[in-house]
Parts: sequence; C-alpha cells; structure tokens
Amino acid sequence: MSNPSLSGPSMNIVDPDPRTLLTELFYVAVATAQPARVLADFLPENKARSALVIGAGKAACSMASCLEQHWSGPLRGLVVTAYGHSQPLQQIEVIEASHPVPDTLSERAAKRILALVGNLDADDLVICLISGGGSSLLALPATGISLADKQGINRALLKCGATIDEINCVRKHLSVIKGGRLALACTPARLLTLAVSDVPGDDPATIASGPTSADPSTSSEALSILHKYRIQIPAAIATWLKNPDSETPKPGDSRLCNHDYRVIASARRSLEAAARQAQQAGFNTLLLGDDVTGESRDVAREHAALALTIAKGNGPISPPCVILSGGETVVTVRGEGKGGRNGEYLLALANSLRGAPGIYAVAADTDGIDGAGDNAGAVLSPETWQRARERGWDILNELENNNCYPLFRDLEDLLITGPTRTNVNDFRAILIIPTETTL
Repeated sequence: MSNPSLSGPSMNIVDPDPRTLLTELFYVAVATAQPARVLADFLPENKARSALVIGAGKAACSMASCLEQHWSGPLRGLVVTAYGHSQPLQQIEVIEASHPVPDTLSERAAKRILALVGNLDADDLVICLISGGGSSLLALPATGISLADKQGINRALLKCGATIDEINCVRKHLSVIKGGRLALACTPARLLTLAVSDVPGDDPATIASGPTSADPSTSSEALSILHKYRIQIPAAIATWLKNPDSETPKPGDSRLCNHDYRVIASARRSLEAAARQAQQAGFNTLLLGDDVTGESRDVAREHAALALTIAKGNGPISPPCVILSGGETVVTVRGEGKGGRNGEYLLALANSLRGAPGIYAVAADTDGIDGAGDNAGAVLSPETWQRARERGWDILNELENNNCYPLFRDLEDLLITGPTRTNVNDFRAILIIPTETTL
C-alpha cells in the first residue's frame, strides 16, 4: 500500500473505507509536520542578514530548502541527512549519511560542521536545523574512541530494548559534538536552533542527542546504562566515560546564553491534527498521548485490551471511534527476522485481537522508514489473522522471531511512502466500528 501524493495528502476524508481512513489520518499527521508548512513562522524578523546554516536529521534537508525560500539574505553552510532524504538546494550544501548506525560520512560531516563554526564572532548568526536521526548522522567520537567502537555500542543499544533517552545519554557522552558541545563550538555567535521533534515531551536535550542544548545527564549515567543492558564495553569507551573531560555542558552554563531554541513541529501537534480530522469525519477520538513508550508487544497488548473493552461498549468512548497515540516504543531483538517497531506492534496487536470484528489499525513511522525496511509501517484489519493463517503464517511464531516485515509484505499490507523528509516519531491509530455498521 503506497501513497501517490505524499507531498500533498488529502485533508478531507471522503472515502469511509476503514483502511483508507486510517492511512489518510497518517498522511494528515505527516503533512502537519512538514517544514514547508511550519518553518517560516519560526524565523526571526530580520531575514536580510547573512547566516551560517548547519544541521542534521531526516528533516534537515527539507528544512534547509524551506529556509532558502524564506530567507532574503545570503546563506552558506552544510546539513547532513539520511540516505535517500536529500533534495536539491541552492546555497546550502547537503551530505547524505547512514541511519540508524553512523558511518564514515557521518563522521566526515560532523568534522566539517565543527570546522564551519570555528572562529565565529558575536556578530555572526548560526541557524541550526535539527530533527530526528541527527544522532546517527552527526557522529564524531570522543578522544581515543574509534568509529567502529561507537558503531558497535550503537548497534547493541538498538537491539537490547534501551529507551531513546538511554541511547541518547550514551551517545552524548561518547561524542565531541552532541550534548551541547556544538553550541559551545559556535560561541560567541548568536545561535538559533529550529527543531522538528521526534521525542516525547520535545526535550531539546534529547532531540538528535541535543547538539545545541545543555545536557542534564552525566557520564556515570551513561556507563550505568551500558552495565544495565550488559553491553560489552570497549576499553577505550570505559576509560573515556571515567574521564572528567567526557562530561557535557550542563543547564545554566553561561557559555550557552546566546542561544534561542524553537520546536517547529512535534508529534503532539500531528496527533491533534489527525484527531480533528477524525472528528470531522464523524468519529469519536481518544488521544493516549505522544509519549507512549515501552516494548512494542507490551504496548500492543495494552492497546488491544482497551480496544476490545471499547468495542464491547464499556470503554471511555463509544464506537465509532479512533484511538490515537505517538511516541517511540522499543524492540528487544530475540529472533533473526526482519522488521521494525511499528510492524512488531501490529503483529502483537493481531496476536491479541485474533480477528476481533470491527477493529482496524495502522502503525507507521512518520519519517517513512520502520526499522531498516522500505516501509513506514503497515495496516491491520479484522481479516489479518485469518488471512495470515491461510497463507501458512503463525503470527505468534513470527512475533517471537521479530519477523513482521515478510508477513505484512505477503499480505500486501505494508504502508510504503518513501522518505517523507520529516520525523515526529511513530503514529498509531486504532479504528473501532460497530460490527453491524458497514462503512
């Protein structure tokens, strides 16, 4: 299942088919977070002065493109985005690098950006464009740490079920550019950060590991996280985390005072837009929040129980209704299958619902990529359970093998959008309709 017009999705749901309604709600959420829609409103009044532009993330290039359109003064600089997420720019250079594990281009881009902000003075203006994915795309290991060591730690954290806050805490303390260090490098210039948030609560210290934000976490906390998940720690990393130089600038640091930070798009705003659209289409809505975390399969079980309760008429809202949620779940990889956290959520949801009538769902990443696949996520219907069984799939076995992608591909239920060039994290919607109602 693909979207023929991601850049301009319909804002009016006219087809009441459940699957179409759910995917349209996803596209509304993505459209709400497009830099072209929102960035201009957050720019300073004086757009005629020159500015140095730097940035990193899956939305960095689209943000830079919008900035070029709305800034009248001269621009120069460099942004780094994920492979396949770039677009032509007129004044600002763009580099593509690897996500979710950094590569040599991630390291090269970070070095070049640090070089660009060197030797600035108080009259200079730096505009930093930050979005989800920036942690991997802007990777410059600390003294004595190799890129290979950092890649290994990153892979281990992604597989063990660590939360995004935990992962970013470690990343910041193994870097010479994250955790506010990029902001220090820009001193004494004026620094304006524009951010597309992919983290619950829109914490600047967490978005892309906070390269331009003071960091309240500590090196000892980073070391504790690695011990918590029993991750093998290379000697160079263990030595560095015990070194006082590994500490990041903290809130209240006077060196960061000439800095303005503005969140231009967030999961909450996108979820609220989807809720309004569902209400206009005649559905009751329940917003569970933009900060839903935990294991994908555990969250799915909780959501399935809630959906079944509502379907029986005993819930906080009545059908026909839509349950919306955002945030970032995690997957502890135990099997050898292929997939992402949204696909795993839907597989666990299917295992709990077992074809319960009148319940449909979509789960997808707003950046267009779920895990390492070519899909944003997938769509679930009451027929999914039986269709999978008829094709020889055992949903519980595939769930235990973390193998959601092949199953949904075989059922032709993958949601394929291509890179959306924005990122406000995961979007989940469960549609519940009375079984006697035909939409």
